[in-house]
Amino acid sequence: MKLNFTPEQSMVAGEFMATRLVTLNPEDDALEAVRKLLHHKISGAPVTDANGTYLGVFSEKTSMRFLVDATYSQLPSNQVSAFMDTELDRIISESTDLLDCMQIFLTTPYRRLPVLREDKLVGQISRRDVLNAAMKLIDQTDHRSGKFVMYFSALLNLHESPVE
Repeated sequence: MKLNFTPEQSMVAGEFMATRLVTLNPEDDALEAVRKLLHHKISGAPVTDANGTYLGVFSEKTSMRFLVDATYSQLPSNQVSAFMDTELDRIISESTDLLDCMQIFLTTPYRRLPVLREDKLVGQISRRDVLNAAMKLIDQTDHRSGKFVMYFSALLNLHESPVE
């Protein structure tokens, strides 16, 4: 069930996405990419080519996959492209509704979703960005009208128990 809201009652990813991102190139050395994640205190970074085309994400999980593989095989470091996650179900557009973003985070293990315009990376949203957007929506909503409750009750209707 999806409720329709006027623009002032809803938000889309383009309104709350982060646009200043740490990115990696597919040719980057995976060990240096792990160091970059640690240095910037981030859990993952989008991987883009020289034209800004989104290719995947290199995360803490893919970093561990790289380190385990390097340890067991006793091979030198490899390129980021060999370990990045390229799943397409994590990609959203600037017009993706806040409720849809929440639904993706509820049903996937992802911590961040790349925001694309065509195939180019234009931003990224995290779970924290979604929570901040929801709180902003709460602050802008007349609590007595019940509009906020109606908006977020739609999320509960999508799953019988989304917080299991």
